Amino acid sequence: MPRERGRQNHMRARIAAVAARLMAEDGVDDFAMAKRKAARQLGATDTQSMPANDEVEAELRAFHSLYQADEQRDRIRELRAVALDAMNALAGFRPYLSGPVLKGTAGRYADIDLQLFTDDHKAVEMFLLNHAVPYESAAARHFCGDEPRAVTVLRLEWEGVPLNLAIYAAKDERAALKTSPAGRPIERAAAPAVESLMAQDA
Repeated sequence: MPRERGRQNHMRARIAAVAARLMAEDGVDDFAMAKRKAARQLGATDTQSMPANDEVEAELRAFHSLYQADEQRDRIRELRAVALDAMNALAGFRPYLSGPVLKGTAGRYADIDLQLFTDDHKAVEMFLLNHAVPYESAAARHFCGDEPRAVTVLRLEWEGVPLNLAIYAAKDERAALKTSPAGRPIERAAAPAVESLMAQDA
């Protein structure tokens, strides 16, 4: 049993490292997809060997630090600047930055993820139309505690960078939102916090 556990732990570490490399170099931005691809590359079939997202994120930070330190620093600075510009333009919809750009782990070809909080979803679309910003609409499901939330996600480009606008009800602004009932709350930051991060980056 200890030998089997050791083998699983070794494979977990290998999958986490390969998944991190895929996210950093190939622009894979979904943890589950990166882990599946890494497992296939390594010929791993034991689902107990799958690392947690936190393990992959730790490997991703280590990869960036070792191999892409200057590139990563410049990338995050530029993406946060674009995000802040979009947040200022969308200030009436209570925007928050979330995802890899906030965490500082965004890889090449990364999207910017913003959360908006408004009871007038159509007003967001009208804003984009009035500013001649093309967009595509998709649906997602997030959770507030155990309660599901239907979320409209508008996909567009802002200053040449892919931008995802997840639109929530105004009442959800004070709630802890998650992508799954058992998941961790999605980290988010309002514009002043993003400005502070940028000041630290500088």
